[in-house]
Amino acid sequence: MLLSGFPAAQPAAGFAGGLLIGLAAALMLLGIGRIAGISGMTARATGLERGGTPWATAALFLIGLLLGAAIFETVAGPVEARFPPHIGWLLAGGVLVGFGARLGSGCTSGHGVCGVSRLSRRSLVATAIFMASGIASVALVNALGGGWS
Repeated sequence: MLLSGFPAAQPAAGFAGGLLIGLAAALMLLGIGRIAGISGMTARATGLERGGTPWATAALFLIGLLLGAAIFETVAGPVEARFPPHIGWLLAGGVLVGFGARLGSGCTSGHGVCGVSRLSRRSLVATAIFMASGIASVALVNALGGGWS
């Protein structure tokens, strides 16, 4: 099914992926009582953060993300990735996302997937800010001529 304006959209695959992400987040929360937020797990696994999730759990979580991607590529073939035409946009985006994740005490996976599903007010506000910032960033980058063509 093609969506107007999104000729490469794959809604069935997106739906299946969303279900798997939700299932994984629910299993982690119900199984070990931890939020599946990538920024928190990365901070813990790399030693930037001392408390929270046990180090081994955080490290295994990150290893699982890498292994899952490798298995998917082996089964489905390579995934086509498109990056900004200038490396500066990529670096600036990474710095801003990292700063925002630390400032907001979590990232889109922690707040957007896990927090919203628990109806956390803080996560609802954070997710609304993430979305608004993303929309504004795309508009600004496109207006400055740095967007994808």
